Amino acid sequence: MKGTLFTSLPRELPEELFDTLAVARGVKIERIVSRGHASPKDFWYDQDTDEFVLLVQGRAGLCIEGEPGTVVLEPGDYLVIKAGVRHRVEWTDQEAETIWLAVHY
Repeated sequence: MKGTLFTSLPRELPEELFDTLAVARGVKIERIVSRGHASPKDFWYDQDTDEFVLLVQGRAGLCIEGEPGTVVLEPGDYLVIKAGVRHRVEWTDQEAETIWLAVHY
């Protein structure tokens, strides 16, 4: 199956878009598209699995609990977030789509 991360990008994006691209034996790969989105105030992701996230396009800032400051991601940057590490999206690019490739394992 062939695909592209740059297809089917909606003109309006009131909420982040999550597309599951593949699932197999405890691994899920998804595309996330953001445009000016951030985690709700006082909300933290706290996942049961590790996550590898690659920023493909755009820019984003993440807050990782216990780490000082905001981790800024630009195209090509990736981050490994271990299971149980609370994190949140502080901001994403307001002017263009931010496209993420996330692998949960």
